Amino acid sequence: MALPANLKRISETIWEIPRRASEGMLVPVRIFATHKLIMDMDEAVFQQAINVSKLPGILKYSFCMPDGHWGYGFPIGGVAAMDAKTGVISPGGIGFDINCGMRLVLTNLIQEDVQPRLKELVDQLFRKVPCGVGVKGFVNISKKEFEDVAREGAKWCVKKGYGWAEDLERTEEGGCVSGADPSKVSDKAIERGYHQIGTLGSGNHYLEIQVAKQENIFDEKLAKAFGITIPDQVVIMFHCGSRGFGHQVATDYLQLFLSVMQKKYNIKIIDRELACAPFSSPEGQAYFSAMKCAVNMAFANRQVILHRVREVFSEVFGKTPQQLGMHQVYDVAHNIAKLEKHIIDGEEREVLVHRKGATRAFGPGMEGIPDIYKKIGQPVIIGGSMETGSYLLVGEQAGAETFFSTAHGSGRTMSRSKARQQNSGRELQDRLKARGIYVQTSSYAGLAEEAGMAYKNIDDVTEATELSGISRRVARFIPIGNIKG
Repeated sequence: MALPANLKRISETIWEIPRRASEGMLVPVRIFATHKLIMDMDEAVFQQAINVSKLPGILKYSFCMPDGHWGYGFPIGGVAAMDAKTGVISPGGIGFDINCGMRLVLTNLIQEDVQPRLKELVDQLFRKVPCGVGVKGFVNISKKEFEDVAREGAKWCVKKGYGWAEDLERTEEGGCVSGADPSKVSDKAIERGYHQIGTLGSGNHYLEIQVAKQENIFDEKLAKAFGITIPDQVVIMFHCGSRGFGHQVATDYLQLFLSVMQKKYNIKIIDRELACAPFSSPEGQAYFSAMKCAVNMAFANRQVILHRVREVFSEVFGKTPQQLGMHQVYDVAHNIAKLEKHIIDGEEREVLVHRKGATRAFGPGMEGIPDIYKKIGQPVIIGGSMETGSYLLVGEQAGAETFFSTAHGSGRTMSRSKARQQNSGRELQDRLKARGIYVQTSSYAGLAEEAGMAYKNIDDVTEATELSGISRRVARFIPIGNIKG
């Protein structure tokens, strides 16, 4: 692939497209990638990152992480911080699946304990955690009660018995962002979301049983601090978000922003997918409040899924979740916009950080990290494809360069339609089974879309984050069981 003519290599893993004021760029573009990864990036990524650099109020750089690929508006892997007073908020910088995120859970089981019961575990999980498009969860609440979920997030779940108090301590923002206002959410969004708590959804969402092999521990001291303490330890990782609720919130406000952006605020953009409004405007604040409702719904969704996972393991092994050591390591969001304080040009400023397919990665000692991790830094969970593996990393102080942001996953290299053309879901399932990975799916077409060949090499991505100093590898997990929508 031909790289942009003006792309400059700043270091081994940092590339820059200089600011061109004549073209409307307000800041340069910075991409974090090895030579191999940048050569594999979609050409559209560079243009999208340039488009983001033109948004009003953007500060420092328009960033793209090592897993960057084409997305809606922002590239997936895009990060941009806006001045809280003069900048904009853009749904295209957050994504339709608001607070899509990762959750990692420990067990004190080892692979030898789990392997004989793997099929039973995966089949039970497949029954207890609904997968696929439009599925409903088992939490039966009214639309009015759903408003409480939107305000309280995972806190509502723990209050209702779907989890432990310590889960909240190990969730970004304690599982609930303040300021969520259901009155800013459409009836259609609530209709789509109120029955979907505890569901996995479709696409690249999954729930996976994984093993931490001793040879895949990068930092033994940090691994132990996060609870990875025994050889061949079994962990559970899952990836999902706010389902149809978040999608509808994003859709509603994109349409609103398109109607007021130019007429009311004289904001001109090069791409409709970057529809935005001044963050301080009534429309911008309304979206921020509605987005927070979707953020909280996603935290609640993952909390209920964790409750179901604990139920399944408890039933299969005849022990309580506490006896099985099923403590949560962390839950982290990767489609979100948050008000944060960062040092810019030597001065602390409040900024609105958009992370679209990018993960917060606070370094040691920073506010917002759970007390148990304060000295070592925030856990970072980066999911790979079901054929390869996933990672636990930790935030670094050097991450200040990217507003303490890092990658979120492998990053696609192939469209879903192309992946379906080149793979058979049934054959892929058989192939995985032959390799010791048992997969249940609600859609063979959806399974084909998620073949390992459709993604970048997760090892390359995490190596790039480490070389860049934005997050450090702690442990790699290999999959043995998986459920997918």
